[in-house]
Amino acid sequence: MSDGEITVRVKQMRFEADTVLSVAFETLDGSPLPRAEPGAHVDVILSDDLRRSYSLTQALDGNGPGCIVAVHRDPASRGGSAHVHERLRVGEKIRLSRPKNHFPLDESAAQSVLIAGGIGITPILAMIRRLTEAGRPWHLHYAARKRSAAAFLAELDACVAASGGQGQVTTHFDDEEKGALLDIAGIFAGADPDTHFYCCGPEPMLAAYEAAARGTPKERVHAEYFSAREEVAREGGFDVVLNRSGKVLHVESGQTILDVLIANRVSVPFACTEGTCGTCETRVIEGRPDHRDAVLTDEERAANDTIMVCCSGSKSARLVLDL
Repeated sequence: MSDGEITVRVKQMRFEADTVLSVAFETLDGSPLPRAEPGAHVDVILSDDLRRSYSLTQALDGNGPGCIVAVHRDPASRGGSAHVHERLRVGEKIRLSRPKNHFPLDESAAQSVLIAGGIGITPILAMIRRLTEAGRPWHLHYAARKRSAAAFLAELDACVAASGGQGQVTTHFDDEEKGALLDIAGIFAGADPDTHFYCCGPEPMLAAYEAAARGTPKERVHAEYFSAREEVAREGGFDVVLNRSGKVLHVESGQTILDVLIANRVSVPFACTEGTCGTCETRVIEGRPDHRDAVLTDEERAANDTIMVCCSGSKSARLVLDL
């Protein structure tokens, strides 16, 4: 077991929509899980060679033994969602990473507008729960192909009821709108000044969100990506130096840094393999990474202090990593 991993038991599994299962975990001895703010995710280690990142449906205060994630059964599953839906069972023991958060909520915002598509509701639900508890105003726009594909509708209704008039949910189901997509540009145009925007959903929704957000200060625009925005770097032609051992590994064309590390039995955690989860983030000691991830901010990319080795390459002939 890697440092920081937590052994848990599957306490409950429940269908929340046609293809969405919620999975509740609890620690074996009732000890509390680490604190996690809204928007956080955990890596679920389903087996030694199968690790996937899933968002938490609610924040963790550091005092309770349980947490819940939600998993959509992807028809093009690379193993993770298929394993959860078809093989994972109540009572099974697996491991979780400590929570990580690349999609934090600004609770001080005068107004929060949240946009979710399909399984993208998972981290958004955690935010809505926190905003409701804090008595802050929020408006969710929730899109899905059809009503039966939308998870957590009852929980969202409960949040609206508990919000004292501060919360609102607008749903958009494609089959009820004759195939028309959610008007994200209209959402931005109709928002109050100083609104903070949050979006999590499929790539076309996020592309429309980015387009609509042009002109809005970037500190008020937040997004969580489930798939890569850029092509994984496979150009190769550079050396990776492992600082702790001094070993030099050459990355050939067609390979990723992660490919080479694995081939040389260098232990490095990873999950998504396309730069969206942050699991493989590694400290850079020397060199200029070619960043391709969806995790680092522009400022973090410019600093070149870390790299996601699953998807990023090198602009320099030599890249020294803290491995």
